[in-house]
Amino acid sequence: MTSPQHRTSLSDGREVLFFQDPDSPAPAVVDDPRPVEPRPDSGTLRFDVLTGEWVAVATHRQTRTHLPAAAECPLCPSADGRPTEIPAADFDVVVFENRFPSLGPGLGDVPAAAPEEAPGEGGASALTAPGFGRCEVVVFSSEHEGSFAELGPARARTVIDAWAHRSAELSALPGIEQVFVFENRGEEIGVTMNHPHGQIYAYPYVTPHTAITTARAQRHRRVTGRPLMADVLAFEREAGERMVVESEHFSAFVPFAARWPIEVHIVPHRQVTGLNELDEAERDDLARIYPEVLQRIDGLYPSPTPYIAAWHQAPVNCPDRSAEWMHLEITSPRRAENKLKFLAGSEAAMGAFVGDVSAEETAARLRAVSPAPGSVRPTSEHGRPTPDHEWARPGQESR
Repeated sequence: MTSPQHRTSLSDGREVLFFQDPDSPAPAVVDDPRPVEPRPDSGTLRFDVLTGEWVAVATHRQTRTHLPAAAECPLCPSADGRPTEIPAADFDVVVFENRFPSLGPGLGDVPAAAPEEAPGEGGASALTAPGFGRCEVVVFSSEHEGSFAELGPARARTVIDAWAHRSAELSALPGIEQVFVFENRGEEIGVTMNHPHGQIYAYPYVTPHTAITTARAQRHRRVTGRPLMADVLAFEREAGERMVVESEHFSAFVPFAARWPIEVHIVPHRQVTGLNELDEAERDDLARIYPEVLQRIDGLYPSPTPYIAAWHQAPVNCPDRSAEWMHLEITSPRRAENKLKFLAGSEAAMGAFVGDVSAEETAARLRAVSPAPGSVRPTSEHGRPTPDHEWARPGQESR
């Protein structure tokens, strides 16, 4: 497992980890000169008896940093007279504990079983648990401007290694049930800092969406003997019309029942349950195909497209990991150049989505975008891989 080149702590005790590109010099890390400030309390979890779901309450997040100017960005390198969250004058990729976490920083005990009490039976204490866990920020670059799509394969690979390392290490913490790696991109999504970065949440419970998808995957495995995602992948590759791009180890497609105007899933061809299980070749391949998919999404319109990129990994204590298959889901509410899809009525209240465009139309538009030159094998107009003799990597002759 790839390890960080350096670990240190900020003045308030939060951990910072530095990951470097190949052949990149070690970061010149300095002590955090900022005065020690007390870390916020972990908050609480409240149980919703109507849905059977936990809700985190973290009131300290009301004061978190909101869209600072570049000169005041806390994710930029530290400089003389301006210390930031990253105690170094330069860096490649950095992971640190969030100053305003939704969960954490302490660890505790969530009840082994969800409470069954109705309001009034046992009081509020029966429906409350410590809001422990861990929330981390993953900074993709020391440059304030840019995006994941523009990192290049070497830096994207470093980020992937950092994700894999943190997924494994956080999964081993006592009381953690799920590790979620994600990126929010764009102010329309609710991003509060524009410096290229993502986040990782380590939950003390299995999230509602994962509980649903895991239950379906487990049932499919019991009934058919096959992983559900294996059948989904075969279905999309055979149909072809919703495929966006395919590489040696990954397929990217718009799912048949896409909920969002822009929605792309990136699925490994080999069954793995977490990022830390990807081998060297798969990580290299992902570092090429993932930025290309983002470039295609950005190429749909003149301005950058907001999105959420969410890694779906198996729960830590999943009862049957043979049913699980990690994948990435990229979604965007952008339904036209100057229009966003808002969740209202049917979607927000009932969870019943109404699609604005067909999956096939979205896939065709994404295939038509010309991404930056790279080595990902493109697909034909129908989504199927281009025959070998029609495709060559830059600098190579057609085979």
